[in-house]
Amino acid sequence: MTTQQQTRPSAAAKPVRWAADAVAAMREGARLRLDYSARSLWSVDRMIESIRRESAPYAAVETVLRGFGAYAGEVIVRQTGGEWWASGGDHWVRTPDGRLWDPVEEARRCYTGDGSLRLLCRDASSGTARP
Repeated sequence: MTTQQQTRPSAAAKPVRWAADAVAAMREGARLRLDYSARSLWSVDRMIESIRRESAPYAAVETVLRGFGAYAGEVIVRQTGGEWWASGGDHWVRTPDGRLWDPVEEARRCYTGDGSLRLLCRDASSGTARP
């Protein structure tokens, strides 16, 4: 077994848990069912936009945004056959074409009005690089 194969489960453990927590929170709190489909990211983008319009302080929504980003990462992993990578506490998704994607950072960008998890997934799945 290679080192890469040995580290993958530990790299995926936290974001997979964060994603599952986000799914549970949306199901229980917002009555929104997230099914790990690319289409479900449209609802996640709308939810982040709604939170942003409420002007919640970033510190108050940081964990929620991390969960939404991890959820988007899991969607990308499932759509593309990619895998989670981790280094220094940061987590990325590596797609089979070798590119790295940062869905947690993209969720933060969504909160500032400058990102989209739906478009990130589309680009990761289609092989298109985002600027």
